[in-house]
Amino acid sequence: MLFVELALIRWLGARVFYLSFFSNFVLLGSFLGIGIGFLRAGSKEDLFPWAGVALTFFVAFVLVFPVQIDRSGSQLIFFGGEPSGLPMWLLLPAIFAVVATVMASIAQQVGRAFAQFDPLSAYRLDILGSLAGIAVFTCLSFLGAPPVVWAALALGVFFFLFRPSLQRVAIVAGVCLLGMLARESFDPRWTWSPYYEILTFPITPHSLALNVNGIPFQVIESTANRAKDEPHYFLPYRRLHRNPLRDVLIVGAGNGGDVAIALHAGAAHVDAVEIDPKIHRLGERLNPDRPFDDPRVTSYIDDGRAFLQRTDKQYDLVLFALPDSLTLVSGQGALRLESYLFTVEAMRAARRHVAPGGAFGMYNYYRQQWLIDRYARTLETVYGHAPCIDSIGQLAWFALLIVGREPGDVVCAQTWNPQGRAVPPPVTDDAPFPYLQTPSIPPLYLATIALILIVSLVMVRAVCGPLGQMAPYADLFCMGAAFLLLETKNVVGFALLFGTTWLVNALVFFGILLSVLAAIEFSARVTVKRPAWLYLALFAGLALTWAVPPSTLLELSPLPRFAAAAALAFAPVFLANVIFAQRFRDVASSTVAFGANLLGAMAGGVLEYSSLLIGYRSLLIVVAALYGLAFFFGRKHLGYSVVRPSNALASVTSSA
Repeated sequence: MLFVELALIRWLGARVFYLSFFSNFVLLGSFLGIGIGFLRAGSKEDLFPWAGVALTFFVAFVLVFPVQIDRSGSQLIFFGGEPSGLPMWLLLPAIFAVVATVMASIAQQVGRAFAQFDPLSAYRLDILGSLAGIAVFTCLSFLGAPPVVWAALALGVFFFLFRPSLQRVAIVAGVCLLGMLARESFDPRWTWSPYYEILTFPITPHSLALNVNGIPFQVIESTANRAKDEPHYFLPYRRLHRNPLRDVLIVGAGNGGDVAIALHAGAAHVDAVEIDPKIHRLGERLNPDRPFDDPRVTSYIDDGRAFLQRTDKQYDLVLFALPDSLTLVSGQGALRLESYLFTVEAMRAARRHVAPGGAFGMYNYYRQQWLIDRYARTLETVYGHAPCIDSIGQLAWFALLIVGREPGDVVCAQTWNPQGRAVPPPVTDDAPFPYLQTPSIPPLYLATIALILIVSLVMVRAVCGPLGQMAPYADLFCMGAAFLLLETKNVVGFALLFGTTWLVNALVFFGILLSVLAAIEFSARVTVKRPAWLYLALFAGLALTWAVPPSTLLELSPLPRFAAAAALAFAPVFLANVIFAQRFRDVASSTVAFGANLLGAMAGGVLEYSSLLIGYRSLLIVVAALYGLAFFFGRKHLGYSVVRPSNALASVTSSA
């Protein structure tokens, strides 16, 4: 079930244009579907045999009706092409509902398996299965396996679990599904990286286009051609004053074009940092200048902010070369791969690596004047003087901002001056949303959230009947909402401390699930006679996590930083799940209780958008409030009676 969820998040982010920018859209649909599946576990209607068929029709639907979200308006910036396809109000609810349907068909069978065990044993197996699903998908990401491999594995499990009379249906659905995915999986022009679906194709006899997730992203061509066609990429070196260019750092090295320009400008050595290993590999193979083969170049496959935190080198030029991404760190958290590069703290970290007489530069196609002004104000705040600006094209389509460590270290053609324009303040590590003009939830997001809630209420009421069956588990609903937000805070926190790479993200989820498993094993052996004390310990843990700012941890060396981050992140996770497990162990209906908890997680995913208003640190206050509600609704279960463990749990305890 979790493997299919991860595969849908990954594939839909590539196929449904701009869906990646709606941080947890697919995740919310998955939670809704899984919750419905658990609530339908006792139904006579068997949905599981139709899981493969539903998945096949869903893939066909997405391929026939690709989606581009309307990016009109200037409050929130989307990078990419012009909007097209069916209207957002029609496609988004349809995709959300179909994701929920696919996951519900699988979850019903999981729920039926749940009912065969006592609650904690079922929960233990669920977490072990989740760990297996993440492990397999992580391995496939590492190997660069295409979607047809993901589908083949999922369909193989379906085939194994189906009754013999239904295996023929699975074969037909599987052949159709694999056939649809074969084109993008076996065509040599397509490559799947851990972040993108990459398509490479010629656009002129001397250049190649590199599209990611269906959107134009980079061009691969020689430095000589770029000097003729795109001379603005050479501007940073023309603005330097008596700079020896002994060491240059390029963040966002991509396919090597910017590295080749630095070498052409006379750089003695270049450190090239690129987060996507497949794009780097394409540059090694296809870039005509072969910059990554040059002995003057050292390549690092890493997150730019993480590299700045780890290295102790100084550079004559630090250059952020179009490091905008078209994807998010994970299926949750409105955090793009480059979000932590543009905060005021990141710019201070970069300044520490600018050598005396050196400079910092950044360029991109910024789309909006207010975004250029925001970055310019950030540089002015960090360096103490205004940067130089070169702007090319209408509405500042392309802009270079470059600033010397001292004012005389660069030669300006024009110094940035807002000329009375309202300038958005710099963004911080707590709210790393540079493309959001003001702290707010944009109308586009509000409309999407409203559609999600309407579709969810209709589906739950129509499929599962009256919502009153979940009333006894209101505390578990609140726990689900709180835990989703706590999980999100940990994902974005580790992304800041250790990088926004896919591997860090996978390891965080492993850590969270291992903490959950530890809580289950603890609860299988120990009955807490006064559960209210667990809430007190949890609130203390949340308060401690809130009180320690991330900047404090960033100052530590890697090993102490990891130890402190793990303690602050996973201690509340462990305590929260001990509370859940102690409550869950004696519920009357494990499937209804778990379904309520999962629907609560979906509600938490909706509340996650509040981070756009209050930042990620303040999410801990929302988490504490939700656990306070869980305490209130579940207070009758916080007595002092000792629950006798079931036979299965007793055997576990005695063997221990």
